[in-house]
Amino acid sequence: MVEQGLVRAAQSGDRDALITLLREIENHVYTTAFYILKNEQDAMDAAQEALIRIYTKIDSYEEKAQFKTWVQRIVTNICIDKFRRAKPTVSIDEHEMVFQGKESVEREVMSGYLAQDIRDAIDQLPEQHRMVVVLRYLQDFSYNEIADSLNLPLNTVKSYLFRARQQLQQLLQDYQKGGVSG
Repeated sequence: MVEQGLVRAAQSGDRDALITLLREIENHVYTTAFYILKNEQDAMDAAQEALIRIYTKIDSYEEKAQFKTWVQRIVTNICIDKFRRAKPTVSIDEHEMVFQGKESVEREVMSGYLAQDIRDAIDQLPEQHRMVVVLRYLQDFSYNEIADSLNLPLNTVKSYLFRARQQLQQLLQDYQKGGVSG
């Protein structure tokens, strides 16, 4: 795997490999931080702190877990610390959404509302449920990788995901009926 080669090179002191590696993971790190913290500035701060920690601690990475799992654990722990220190109150603004593709304006608007409803519903989940949803569906982690990243038993991860899906389904149904305000 190319990523493992970069990690080994970075651990051997290859600064260019380390910078390349950090550039490859920075989007992933920010996205995770954003979905956990629900605030752009806090997410940027957490992502920067995580990248610095990865930069300074790359030598401590051992191949017992996948590199992305190790990175995820760092990001998640930083976000949990920030989340506990000060509960965020700012949510995503609709004007920040980016539409990709050549869809009609009507489709873009409708998909924008749906995406916003999904983000609002994810934001309403309890912290642990939100974190497993972000890791599973937005970061494409396996159940085992989530368990490793969050230091949870595998069955707990499965349980959290099951409950989170139920809660999301109910919240999205409520949104469609106009019963929930975000």
